[in-house]
Amino acid sequence: MKRHLFRRMGRFLRPQASSLAGAAALAALSGLLALLVPLVAGWAVEAIGTGPGAADLTAVLRYCAAGLGAAVLSAVCSYGASAALVRVGQTVSYTLRKAAFQQITQLPVRYFDTHPAGDLISRVCYDVDTVNAALSTDLLQIGTSLLTVIGSFVMLLMLSPLLSGVFFLTVPLSVLLTRLQMKHIHPLFRRRSQELGALNSFAEERVSCQRAIRVYGVEAADLRQFAEKNDAASETYYKADCASTALGPSVNFINNLSLAAVSVFGALLYLGGGLSLGALSSFVLYSRKFSGPIRETAELLSDLQASVAAAERVLDLLDQPAEDGDLPGAREPGKLSGAISFRHVDFGYDPAHPVLRDFSADIPSGSMVAVVGPTGAGKTTLVSLLLRFYTPQSGTITIDGLPIQQYTRDGLRRRLAIVLQDGWLCGGTIAENIAYGVPGATRAQIEAAAKAACIHSFLSSLPDGYDTALTDSGAGLSKGQRQLLALARCFLSNADIVILDEATSDVDPETEEQISAALERLRRGRTCFLIAHRLATVRTADRILVLQDGRIAEQGTHQQLLDAGGIYRVLYDAQFS
Repeated sequence: MKRHLFRRMGRFLRPQASSLAGAAALAALSGLLALLVPLVAGWAVEAIGTGPGAADLTAVLRYCAAGLGAAVLSAVCSYGASAALVRVGQTVSYTLRKAAFQQITQLPVRYFDTHPAGDLISRVCYDVDTVNAALSTDLLQIGTSLLTVIGSFVMLLMLSPLLSGVFFLTVPLSVLLTRLQMKHIHPLFRRRSQELGALNSFAEERVSCQRAIRVYGVEAADLRQFAEKNDAASETYYKADCASTALGPSVNFINNLSLAAVSVFGALLYLGGGLSLGALSSFVLYSRKFSGPIRETAELLSDLQASVAAAERVLDLLDQPAEDGDLPGAREPGKLSGAISFRHVDFGYDPAHPVLRDFSADIPSGSMVAVVGPTGAGKTTLVSLLLRFYTPQSGTITIDGLPIQQYTRDGLRRRLAIVLQDGWLCGGTIAENIAYGVPGATRAQIEAAAKAACIHSFLSSLPDGYDTALTDSGAGLSKGQRQLLALARCFLSNADIVILDEATSDVDPETEEQISAALERLRRGRTCFLIAHRLATVRTADRILVLQDGRIAEQGTHQQLLDAGGIYRVLYDAQFS
């Protein structure tokens, strides 16, 4: 276990200091009471005596009652400590999970380019639960075991220093064996968490695209891929669990050797008069109390290794740098006129492979500008830069003459509305989806936005109307209906700049006509930035930019570009010939 890990966890544990102190006090009291039981048992054996009629039954009963009382009080204190640590574990895991999810919302978009959603879900859920298990149960058992070992050590020395020497000959061997095995076990548990994250990521991806899997008939291939990842996860589980399982029996074997030695040498001391029968009985019980926690701790250390690996993954997520903050003096944008300018912008997700090269363009306030071009030309990248998901390697982007970095990031994004190709919807009612990002919107405002987006009639025809519950993917709605709901969200947001990224792709002609009509209403008084493959939706644009290899190859109106007979004409003929 790494010291820095505990320091990093300190900020989550410090608020629980009083509860931890209370649990520690109860655990210590429980351990001390439990340590009295072998001593009192030895006194009871002494009271029984070795000769006929030598038993002092009154003393025997008194000692038995005292031992029973100590055992009951120990159990009660142990329960109190357990209950306190369960509360601590739940509180820390709640705080840790909240911090992890909040961190996800603050990470730069580029982080999600290389980290699958399933792996992040595994960290927020499974890994946090593993840490919780360690705090709720393992921590108490290890602490109690440590106290028991120390207390038993002291009592063993007090009862018989000579016999203690025989007993402790095997302790260094147990410690050495445990250290050697722990060095081997920790990497296995780290690998286990990684493989589980990969499996979760694959499963999450495939569950979300079942329709496509059925359409292409690749169920068997997907099952094979799942089996491979499942085998890898199972194999790492097996290796980690096998390595950790071997630790307990190894330590137990050494402890049994120690007990055998104590029994033989203890009997010789008793026969030689160097140790009473009661003291020998207490010594044997204390030796078991000393050895038992060592064995249990060895077994618990495997679980603790899993918790350490899980904590490392969660803390690694928390340690990731958040999205760049606002510049000092950044201004909160009020209403924007929407004049957008790109000047000599160079950008690549990998700087060695630029997507945009010396890109320059002006989008006048209140105009609709469409960007078209082949796949990979950099169309969607323009949107990502405008939303400040990424920062250009060089060049500037301005809105109303001010570089976008001089606006507050969140304020700028609130003045922009976007409709994506997949028409993303979240779990909740239809009304809640339309009002997403506009807290406090009234039902009248929501319905007005739906009417403007040409979807009010359909929503009113549903049994529960605007209160119809949706799943996170909008199951039960067509793609066109999801797009119209996204457009309704744009109307309600009253944004100054509207971005439509392939908003009419893969919809039927009737729905495309509805979307086009909604777009005509939406563009009034706003600047519209339209990304499209289907050229039917860009014909009414004030200007069309044709991108190729990250640069503007052509620009003009629909008719001007057709007459020019260039790339746009080729794209147009390919779609409509």
